[in-house]
Amino acid sequence: MVSRSSQRRSTLSRDAIVDAAVRVADRGGLVDVSMRNVGAELGATAMALYHHVANKDEVLDALANWVFTRIELPSGTGPWRPAMAARAASARAELSAHPWALGLIESRRAPGPDMLRHHDAVLGCLRAGGFGVGLAAHAFSAIDAYVYGFVLTEVNLPFEAGEQAEEFIGTIRDLIPADRYPHLVEMVTDQVVGGGYDYGDEFGFGLDLVLDGLEARLATQH
Repeated sequence: MVSRSSQRRSTLSRDAIVDAAVRVADRGGLVDVSMRNVGAELGATAMALYHHVANKDEVLDALANWVFTRIELPSGTGPWRPAMAARAASARAELSAHPWALGLIESRRAPGPDMLRHHDAVLGCLRAGGFGVGLAAHAFSAIDAYVYGFVLTEVNLPFEAGEQAEEFIGTIRDLIPADRYPHLVEMVTDQVVGGGYDYGDEFGFGLDLVLDGLEARLATQH
């Protein structure tokens, strides 16, 4: 007769461990990702996980790689700009859904195959679009800096769940008197109050500014 512990071990796999680690991180952040917590998510002991992963560092490396399986991979056969825009939107969506990934994906010293394939595809798309090696590197950095920075702001906005920007402004209006902060009040009055303002809508405008700048640099590239 096969014991329950043997059955659990037989259903464990590296992929199952990574998926469980994602669920743990989504609930409590990376601080909650431990061999014990991931094992508990799977109904197994921490020791059982060591048959499939070496240690917690390997789990974190796998989590960083997992993120890049979710982000749209740009093609090297079409125009570079729509490919970069689609890839940036996909990255924003995934990083917003899994905020723990922001501080993880560029910090690991053992990049996984999907991360490397993604980075290579981004550079390949830019190179196929006429970017020199140096400009492609600058473009990659600028786009990611914008996306990561936007998501970092977006996920840390001081709004309660379901609260709109206009409602939030209403709670702090006494802190921004018009005689002391006239330009801020002007912006809030014009853009937020009664306008259905959503900070997330700023993403496309800012991304266009970045891509416009890269397009201009590409046109003058030597």
